[in-house]
Amino acid sequence: MDERAVSGDALASFAVFAEHLNFTRAAAELRISQPALHVKVRKLAQALGRPLYHRSGRRLVLTADGAAVARFARAHDERLADFLAEFAGVVPGRPVVLAAGQGAYLYLLGDTIRAVLAEEPTRLRLITCDHRQMLAAVRTGQAQLGVSVLDVLPEDLTTVRLATFPQVLLVPQGHRLARRRAVGLTGVAGARLVVPPQHRPHRVLLEQALRGAGVEWTVAVEAEGWPLITHFVTLGVGLAIVNGCVPAPAGLVAVPVEGLPPVTYHLVHQPSALSDPRVAGLLDRILA
Repeated sequence: MDERAVSGDALASFAVFAEHLNFTRAAAELRISQPALHVKVRKLAQALGRPLYHRSGRRLVLTADGAAVARFARAHDERLADFLAEFAGVVPGRPVVLAAGQGAYLYLLGDTIRAVLAEEPTRLRLITCDHRQMLAAVRTGQAQLGVSVLDVLPEDLTTVRLATFPQVLLVPQGHRLARRRAVGLTGVAGARLVVPPQHRPHRVLLEQALRGAGVEWTVAVEAEGWPLITHFVTLGVGLAIVNGCVPAPAGLVAVPVEGLPPVTYHLVHQPSALSDPRVAGLLDRILA
């Protein structure tokens, strides 16, 4: 491999492409033409002798080598920025990037984020994403820390258990199940449920569990995100099974559901991430 063929410009361009996984948007951010970006990425892959991305259906997906190159490219840019800041006598102001989903931000991380930003507003940058995007962001170096519910723990990243909650059924206070200490899956037989859209992890889990228990149910409405799901329950549209960290709005009762596994949120980072004291400090604040 000819090290001279791997330029800093090519690495920086690939880091932007890896963030968007879209040549049009990446080229626009870099202020170059789309064909020019194609050439940069192709030549970088040829210099490294490895494919850096592939197409999966209509999406572009980084290979494992591509994720490693993107992570190195971002680390290279950060080290250069830190050096230039120190050389100019300025304190480096690079923020720690945290990637998480809606539920984590709403019900787990709010107090920590508020406290950190009150101390140093530029210390933290947030990315909102689903669990697959979170893992990709941590793998490519786009984020230093990620928080999400994970069914399978990634072998290439360090994971720390953050919090575990039961799954609960949200019902109106006057509902026949509201006084129960817990309800089995058969207790929701015939119910109209407010559920996430198809193929979302929570929806898939519910369908598998209810099908396995022989429980028939119907979709009252599909809704994206816990706030909208709980809002539909308060309107009387249907019942909903949600993560136990979701607070029951006024007029509703949360009844634990037996037969469903608890939901665990994990904090995820690269094994080397804690060598940065700012990342280690934020991790400690989140765990505390």
